[in-house]
Parts: sequence; C-alpha cells; structure tokens
Amino acid sequence: MKLSSSQGRKGNPVKELWRKWDNISLIKRIVVGLIIGAILGVTCGTVPGLSDVLTLLGTLFTSALKAIAPILVFFLVISALANAKTSGSMSTIVVLYIISTFLAALVAVIASFIFPIEMTLVVDPSVEQSSPEGIGEVLSSLVASIVANPVDALVNANYLGILAWAVMLGVALRAAKEATKDVFHNVADAIGQVVHWIISLAPFGIMGLVFTAVSTNGVEIFTEYGQLLLVLVGCMLFIAFVVNPALVWVNIRKNPYPLVWRCIKESGLTAFFTRSSAANIPVNMTLCRKLGLDEDNFSVSIPLGATINMAGASVTISVMTMTACHTLGIAVDVPTAVILSVLAAVSACGASGVAGGSLLLIPLACSLFGISNDVAMQVVGVGFIIGVIQDSCETALNSSSDVLLTATAEYRARRLAGQEVSFADWEK
Repeated sequence: MKLSSSQGRKGNPVKELWRKWDNISLIKRIVVGLIIGAILGVTCGTVPGLSDVLTLLGTLFTSALKAIAPILVFFLVISALANAKTSGSMSTIVVLYIISTFLAALVAVIASFIFPIEMTLVVDPSVEQSSPEGIGEVLSSLVASIVANPVDALVNANYLGILAWAVMLGVALRAAKEATKDVFHNVADAIGQVVHWIISLAPFGIMGLVFTAVSTNGVEIFTEYGQLLLVLVGCMLFIAFVVNPALVWVNIRKNPYPLVWRCIKESGLTAFFTRSSAANIPVNMTLCRKLGLDEDNFSVSIPLGATINMAGASVTISVMTMTACHTLGIAVDVPTAVILSVLAAVSACGASGVAGGSLLLIPLACSLFGISNDVAMQVVGVGFIIGVIQDSCETALNSSSDVLLTATAEYRARRLAGQEVSFADWEK
C-alpha cells in the first residue's frame, strides 16, 4: 500500500515520545515519581505483583548508576586535565575557586560531626564494614587503592585507583596532539550523554525507591530525609552567607554583602530553577558586564567556574559520605576528616554537568572508608530522592560563586594597584 506524503513525513513515534518526555522539566518528573511512589507505598505496599515490579524499577536505576559511575569518573578526569587551559591572569581566580570548594567540604564535614544523621540502608551482613583504626590505616588503604591495577580498579569500582590513574593519564595527555585530546573529550561527552539518558529515567527509579522505602519503613522515612536535607541546605547557606563573604572581605577589605546579595539575586536565583551551571553561563556573563569586570578575564573564568568551582557539590559529597559512615557505625577521626574534605573537593571539580552529577561521585568518597559500592549506591539513590531541593540549592551556590569569586579576584587586583573599589558597581 502506498503511504501518503503526510505519513511519509511522520517521524519515529518512539523518538517523538522520548523527545516530549525529555523536554519536561526533570524536577517536575521527579516530584511526580516521588509522590506516586509514596502513595503506592502506603496503599499498595503488600500487593505482590506490583511490589515486585516497583522494587525492580528502583533496583534497575541504582544498578545502571553503579555500572556507569566508574567509567564516568575515569573519562571526565582524563578529559578535564588533558584539555585544561592555563593562564597567568587566571591564577588568583583559580586559587579562590579551589579554596572555596575545599572550605565548603570542610564545613560540611564539621556540620556532619555536630549533627550526625543516619539513614535507612540495606547492608549485606556478609560484607564487613569496619571503622579504620586511625590515620595510618586510612593512608595504607589509600596507597593500596591508588596503585591498584587500572583495569581491576574499573571492574571493581575502586574509585581511588580510578581517580589516580585518570589524573596520571590526563596529565600525560596534555602533551598529546589536539586530535588525541578531542577523542577523550568526545568519549567523556558520550558517557555524559548516557548518564543524561539514565537520569532522564530517574522518576521511575525514584518511584521504585520511594515505594520500597515507604512500604518497608512507613512514611516516617521522610523525617529522616528531611533531617538530611536540612544539614545539606544549612551547609550551603553557611557557605553562601558566611564563608564566601569572608573570602571576599579578606581580598578586598570592604563590606562583601552588597556584592554577595547581587550575585545570589541575579545568578543564584536563575540557577536554582535551571539546575545547570552550564545553562547559567550567559546569565553570569551578563552580570559580570554589569559589574564592570574585564571581559578578557570573565570570558574564561565563568566557563571554567562551571567546571571546577563546585562548593555545593563538595558539600553534597561530604555530607552524604559522613551520613553513610554514621549509619554504618564507622568512626571518623580528625585527620581522616581532613582527607575526606580534600577528596571531596577534588571529586567535586570533576562533577558531571548533568543534573545530579555530583551524586555519582559519592562512591569515590565512600571508598575512603571501605564502604562497599552497593551501599554507596543506595546513598546515591537517597540523594536523588532529596535532589528536588538539594540539587537546586547546590547549583545556585556553585553558579553564583563563579561571579562572586571572579569579581573578588579583579577587585583585589584593583585594590593592590591602588585603585578604588566602588560600591556603585555592586548596587547598580
């Protein structure tokens, strides 16, 4: 039978359905999945067939994340280091980015000591989760993991080994031809696309995870999630309104809050709703122009900040890892906590550009304490459940800090050169 011209032009219905699904805001899809999962967990928790199907959805989602995360970390770090551009004029901005990200992780670890949170996890009793005896055991385990066979590290999700080999390969590839670097960049982009596809299906996975949690533990499980969310958001607010302003004051010796409020209002607010530092780059560029900053600087520092200035991500990684430690009864001493802060800051700098990308780096930090990948991925699943708010706050902090620290570096240079730093630039 001959097709009409209109039928011939009709696209693939599966692709069209996926496009429509992907165009719906992820946060809206996750909220719907969360609500449906909670309702079904309360009303249909004992229905055998339905229970098995929904539990399977949650298992498939966490298994997919568990499978892709090691490869994602490996190629992201290699690509970032191999393609990194250096510039003398950027040194102050890069240093501020690194300090801010480390301080964020340190604040998160301290907050986790003050407000220890435990979450409900399924732990295999045959897998021993023991506390490190001290800094010596931690360092010994750290070195053993770092020098592991790279193939073995990928197969067994040894994130410390993956990170170490990725760093060495990334640095070595800096001397390679641009075509070779492009290959790793393209592979990293391709893996990022796969992660995007998996996370696009997060509403179904979260529906299954919430159903299992509610049907097993009751609606009280949301109290647990709420406490965890309070610690996460509280840390991010402390970074935004205490730590970052202190960094600004140290560098420019003026009241930092007019500049802080301006960045949060014009950058952080839009980043909160877009949940993407990359998508917020044009907004940040416009704000930098309004602040009278040098375009030669901010045209480089703003895209760079969307990659390595990840205070919000380091908070998420640190708090979620410390929560896993508290849940499993793993004691964390002060030196180990400092190592965790450094590791979280380094991990955050490699956070994927997709929504929820920082959650996939939690297993890397958990591996410092010998926490199994199965348990770590359950923590990631909890992260996706609370990610409706957590990821929005994280992105708002990350993106607004890009402008704040870029402006701080330039105003510091003006101050050292004897030029006046005007409040008028901040309040226009």
